[in-house]
Amino acid sequence: MPKNRLKDIALEESLSENWMSDAGVVEVPLGNKPLAWLGIAIFFVGIVVTSQITLLSSNGAFYRARSDANLIQRERIPAPRGLITDRNGVVLAENVAVFTAVLDVREFLKHTETQEETLEALEDVLRVDRNALWQSVESASESDFFSPIVLSDGLNQAEIIDLKSRNLSAVIIENNFERTYKNGVVFAPVVGYTGRVNSGDLKSDPRLGGEDFVGRAGVESFYDKNLRGEPGVISVVRNALGNALGPEEKRDPKIGNSVRLTIDSGLQEYLYNRLRVGLASLGRKIGLGLALNPQNGEVLALVQIPSFDNNVLGGSGHTAEKNEILKSPSKPLFSRVVSGLYNPGSTIKPLVAVAALTEGVINSKTRIFSPGYLDVPNPYNPDEPTRYMDWRHQGYVDLAAAIGQSSNVYFYTVGGGAGDSKGLGITRLHTWWEKFSLGKKMGVDLPGEGSGFLPSPEWKEETTKTPWLLGDTYNVSIGQGDLLLTPLQLLSYVGAIGNGGKIYRPFVNLDARRPEVITDLSNLETAIKEVQVGMRQVVASPLGTAHLLADLPFAVGAKTGTAQIHNNEQANAIFVGYAQIPNPQIALLILVENSKEGSLNTIPIAKDVLNWYYENRILANSQ
Repeated sequence: MPKNRLKDIALEESLSENWMSDAGVVEVPLGNKPLAWLGIAIFFVGIVVTSQITLLSSNGAFYRARSDANLIQRERIPAPRGLITDRNGVVLAENVAVFTAVLDVREFLKHTETQEETLEALEDVLRVDRNALWQSVESASESDFFSPIVLSDGLNQAEIIDLKSRNLSAVIIENNFERTYKNGVVFAPVVGYTGRVNSGDLKSDPRLGGEDFVGRAGVESFYDKNLRGEPGVISVVRNALGNALGPEEKRDPKIGNSVRLTIDSGLQEYLYNRLRVGLASLGRKIGLGLALNPQNGEVLALVQIPSFDNNVLGGSGHTAEKNEILKSPSKPLFSRVVSGLYNPGSTIKPLVAVAALTEGVINSKTRIFSPGYLDVPNPYNPDEPTRYMDWRHQGYVDLAAAIGQSSNVYFYTVGGGAGDSKGLGITRLHTWWEKFSLGKKMGVDLPGEGSGFLPSPEWKEETTKTPWLLGDTYNVSIGQGDLLLTPLQLLSYVGAIGNGGKIYRPFVNLDARRPEVITDLSNLETAIKEVQVGMRQVVASPLGTAHLLADLPFAVGAKTGTAQIHNNEQANAIFVGYAQIPNPQIALLILVENSKEGSLNTIPIAKDVLNWYYENRILANSQ
């Protein structure tokens, strides 16, 4: 309105002189009072004009964007994700072409007369909840008028024909991609899965579109941006009637980068299947396996049971199966190897032995007598000492026998002291745990890594308001009590014993990562060699706790453990070991939760896995 008024005034001024002279009008002075009123009017008109100009200026960007959006129609072309392969090029994750139905929000809102027909069709063909769809439309129209809403992935031929036959202008059938995985349950704990983007994803990364998938677990999540690629776009300039004003412009999508893993798919499949059979024969439900190359930190295999099928969780449909996975009390999505916290049990004893040898608490010949228990005087009741049990009568044992036969009394004494023998004590134990990189994340390239937990007197005092006792030191010296490690931490430290003292950062991306030593204890060569002798005795000695492995055609160093849990009512069985000595190429961990017979449950599984690797990899590669 102000602009028109200004134009009118300018027109009058240009015509006024000629008009008045032609009409014989004589100019008459008006005096000052009318001029004053005219000035006031001009002042207020100026205020109004200025405010309108300011408003137009501030909203200019908004209107320009709306104008551009009305003229330029952009269609986003999803980019295929990169492949995921094992170390030998076996494809573990790839893409398959699918059809996706999306709703064009602008078109839907523009044609109010067909909205009801569209909603009925979507309910009928795709079983879309119309109330939920309306909420999505309102949300999309508030944030971005032109964000398409994904209605359904993986349309079948009948659905496509049905939708197209109804000529719904707001419903578009697009070409898209869906992930498909090799042997879903076997590789899912490593590879992970993808899922459709949500509002949080879109807010955190503006490069994403509503049709995109992002990694939700495993390698798919950790390397999501590498795998994702760059979407393409088709742009067409149209007028208000929807007619194209020029040729379309197209930018092709770029496929994401492929990721080659350190995983040996053959070993992964064998380990998973052998663990599955072993658990079934034991009547147990939960177990895990991990294999590392102790010479460089490569993760060769990582399995767990229960697992989940990433083809189900990451694919279209399968609603009931997805809910079953998500609500399962056994938590198959929880990465037990990377995130789980476990008492290490007797598998911590080699570390305690290295510490005691280095600190001069013992030497390799130190012999300690185990009658099957260790009594500690009870100051409150001298007639009833506190008794800490060994798992059997051991007699006199030196360091190698103590490791081989897993003598608790030996390590009670080494860790906490007894009689005239002064042990390491909790302060030095804590220091040595940290020297072996326990109690902190190792930096593996998988999401959700746990840190473990290293107890201390200060922590106990603050948490329980009770002092640290000698019994607490005894418990952690044999891997019980409040000492908690991830399986990844445990096997990494054991691998360092096998390779002479180097703890490598574990990794799964063979091309992006390089071997990295995060702790170098090779200066402790003498102590480590003494402990290696003990770990060899675990297998070679007739009294060794893993003597079942003695008939393997190669030398193995090992340690077994049984960790009491749930007020000593249940126990987890653990095996850790490396082969072949003296230059081990594999370090292996097997863990069975709530085992019946302790570490005996894990040894047959470990034996078969080590033998498979020796025959199919070590021997095969040497020929």
